[in-house]
Amino acid sequence: MTTRADAVLGLGNVLMGDDGFGPAVVRELRERRSLPDGVEALDLGTPGLDLAEYLVGRERVILVDTVLLPEPPGSVWVLDEDALLASGPVPRATAHQPALAETLNRCRLAGAGPARLWLVGAVPRRLAPGTSLTPELRRAVPVACRRVLERLARRAGGTAS
Repeated sequence: MTTRADAVLGLGNVLMGDDGFGPAVVRELRERRSLPDGVEALDLGTPGLDLAEYLVGRERVILVDTVLLPEPPGSVWVLDEDALLASGPVPRATAHQPALAETLNRCRLAGAGPARLWLVGAVPRRLAPGTSLTPELRRAVPVACRRVLERLARRAGGTAS
């Protein structure tokens, strides 16, 4: 299998308030941050099981999305694949919630998933119709960008932080 470029994949619905966090981070990375060579930054919207096609054959993948954790809105977390699978669908906050753990498991069973995968997520304040992020999530965008770039700058590491 040919190795594809590393990827930063923004997940979320830009029409549902803070759920647009993942796409906002991808937009910031593309427009204002310098991504390393060989890294794709893609806004995937709200994929279901078709998320797998974006994971297969990659060395490293960083998903960016909101996470439902009992933490203050706007707090940013980095979860590695083991943490994501151990918690099941809990980190997901939207209609595409169940597909993440299921997709990761399917990729692993097929031996086709990325070598390393993280989720950089922010705790949302409001998941309701609207096209703007709350102030907490707007402040979380540059924090998440730094966390993404830190992960891309090093070859190993990554648990909940």
